[in-house]
Amino acid sequence: MSEDKAIWPPIEPISAGLRGRCPRCGEGKLFSGFLSVGKRCVNCGLDYSFADAGDGPAVFVILIIGFIVVGLALWMEVTLGPPLWVHLLLWIPLALALCLTALRLIKGVLVTLQYRNKAAEGRLDTDQ
Repeated sequence: MSEDKAIWPPIEPISAGLRGRCPRCGEGKLFSGFLSVGKRCVNCGLDYSFADAGDGPAVFVILIIGFIVVGLALWMEVTLGPPLWVHLLLWIPLALALCLTALRLIKGVLVTLQYRNKAAEGRLDTDQ
Protein backbone atom coordinates (compact mmCIF):
# COMPACT_ATOMS: atom_id res chain seq x y z
CA MET A 1 0.00 0.00 0.00
CA SER A 2 2.99 2.35 0.21
CA GLU A 3 2.90 2.85 -3.58
CA ASP A 4 -0.65 4.22 -3.27
CA LYS A 5 0.61 7.56 -1.93
CA ALA A 6 2.56 8.27 -5.12
CA ILE A 7 -0.54 7.81 -7.30
CA TRP A 8 -3.48 8.78 -5.11
CA PRO A 9 -3.57 11.84 -2.85
CA PRO A 10 -4.42 11.15 0.80
CA ILE A 11 -8.15 10.91 1.49
CA GLU A 12 -9.74 11.95 4.78
CA PRO A 13 -10.81 8.52 6.12
CA ILE A 14 -13.67 9.75 8.33
CA SER A 15 -15.29 11.68 5.50
CA ALA A 16 -14.82 8.86 2.98
CA GLY A 17 -16.19 6.31 5.46
CA LEU A 18 -19.27 8.36 6.31
CA ARG A 19 -20.01 8.80 2.60
CA GLY A 20 -19.38 5.10 1.89
CA ARG A 21 -16.56 5.83 -0.54
CA CYS A 22 -13.30 4.07 -1.43
CA PRO A 23 -10.56 4.67 1.14
CA ARG A 24 -7.90 5.14 -1.59
CA CYS A 25 -9.50 7.41 -4.20
CA GLY A 26 -12.57 8.68 -2.33
CA GLU A 27 -14.75 8.23 -5.41
CA GLY A 28 -15.84 4.59 -5.85
CA LYS A 29 -18.48 2.89 -3.72
CA LEU A 30 -17.31 1.03 -0.63
CA PHE A 31 -20.53 -0.97 -0.18
CA SER A 32 -22.19 -3.30 -2.68
CA GLY A 33 -25.30 -3.67 -0.50
CA PHE A 34 -26.57 -2.03 2.65
CA LEU A 35 -23.79 -3.46 4.85
CA SER A 36 -21.84 -5.65 2.39
CA VAL A 37 -18.43 -4.34 1.45
CA GLY A 38 -17.86 -4.61 -2.30
CA LYS A 39 -15.18 -6.68 -4.03
CA ARG A 40 -13.18 -3.74 -5.38
CA CYS A 41 -13.42 -0.05 -6.23
CA VAL A 42 -14.83 0.60 -9.70
CA ASN A 43 -12.84 3.85 -9.93
CA CYS A 44 -9.29 2.93 -8.84
CA GLY A 45 -9.46 -0.88 -8.65
CA LEU A 46 -8.54 -1.20 -4.95
CA ASP A 47 -9.22 -4.73 -3.75
CA TYR A 48 -11.43 -4.58 -0.65
CA SER A 49 -10.41 -8.04 0.58
CA PHE A 50 -8.45 -6.35 3.41
CA ALA A 51 -11.70 -4.97 4.85
CA ASP A 52 -12.71 -6.81 8.00
CA ALA A 53 -14.48 -4.58 10.47
CA GLY A 54 -15.53 -7.60 12.55
CA ASP A 55 -17.85 -6.82 15.45
CA GLY A 56 -16.44 -3.33 16.00
CA PRO A 57 -19.29 -1.42 14.32
CA ALA A 58 -21.94 -3.38 16.23
CA VAL A 59 -20.25 -2.69 19.57
CA PHE A 60 -20.05 1.05 18.89
CA VAL A 61 -23.67 1.14 17.74
CA ILE A 62 -24.91 -0.74 20.81
CA LEU A 63 -23.03 1.57 23.15
CA ILE A 64 -23.85 4.87 21.46
CA ILE A 65 -27.47 4.29 20.38
CA GLY A 66 -28.26 2.31 23.53
CA PHE A 67 -27.08 5.22 25.66
CA ILE A 68 -29.18 7.70 23.69
CA VAL A 69 -32.39 5.65 23.50
CA VAL A 70 -32.31 4.37 27.09
CA GLY A 71 -31.49 7.86 28.36
CA LEU A 72 -34.40 9.39 26.45
CA ALA A 73 -36.78 6.61 27.53
CA LEU A 74 -35.83 7.08 31.18
CA TRP A 75 -36.20 10.84 30.90
CA MET A 76 -39.65 10.42 29.31
CA GLU A 77 -40.73 7.94 31.98
CA VAL A 78 -39.66 10.18 34.85
CA THR A 79 -40.95 13.40 33.29
CA LEU A 80 -44.20 12.35 31.62
CA GLY A 81 -44.94 8.83 32.92
CA PRO A 82 -46.62 7.53 29.73
CA PRO A 83 -48.16 4.05 29.48
CA LEU A 84 -45.99 1.13 28.35
CA TRP A 85 -47.51 1.02 24.85
CA VAL A 86 -46.24 4.56 24.19
CA HIS A 87 -42.70 3.47 25.06
CA LEU A 88 -42.97 0.43 22.77
CA LEU A 89 -44.44 2.45 19.92
CA LEU A 90 -41.83 5.18 20.19
CA TRP A 91 -38.51 3.62 21.23
CA ILE A 92 -38.41 0.35 19.28
CA PRO A 93 -38.78 1.96 15.82
CA LEU A 94 -36.43 4.79 16.81
CA ALA A 95 -33.80 2.35 18.05
CA LEU A 96 -34.05 0.24 14.88
CA ALA A 97 -33.78 3.25 12.57
CA LEU A 98 -30.85 4.76 14.46
CA CYS A 99 -29.02 1.43 14.73
CA LEU A 100 -29.30 0.59 11.04
CA THR A 101 -28.19 4.06 10.00
CA ALA A 102 -25.32 4.20 12.46
CA LEU A 103 -24.15 0.67 11.63
CA ARG A 104 -23.46 1.54 7.99
CA LEU A 105 -21.76 4.83 8.88
CA ILE A 106 -19.54 3.33 11.55
CA LYS A 107 -18.64 0.31 9.41
CA GLY A 108 -17.57 2.64 6.60
CA VAL A 109 -15.42 4.70 8.95
CA LEU A 110 -13.77 1.64 10.51
CA VAL A 111 -12.94 0.14 7.10
CA THR A 112 -11.43 3.39 5.82
CA LEU A 113 -9.43 3.82 9.03
CA GLN A 114 -8.26 0.22 8.68
CA TYR A 115 -6.95 1.03 5.19
CA ARG A 116 -5.36 4.34 6.28
CA ASN A 117 -3.57 2.76 9.23
CA LYS A 118 -2.58 -0.32 7.22
CA ALA A 119 -4.12 -2.58 9.86
CA ALA A 120 -4.53 -5.47 7.41
CA GLU A 121 -0.75 -5.60 6.81
CA GLY A 122 -0.04 -6.15 10.50
CA ARG A 123 -2.07 -9.36 10.84
CA LEU A 124 -0.26 -12.46 11.95
CA ASP A 125 -0.66 -15.55 9.80
CA THR A 126 -1.87 -18.24 12.22
CA ASP A 127 -2.07 -20.98 9.59
CA GLN A 128 1.67 -21.67 9.69
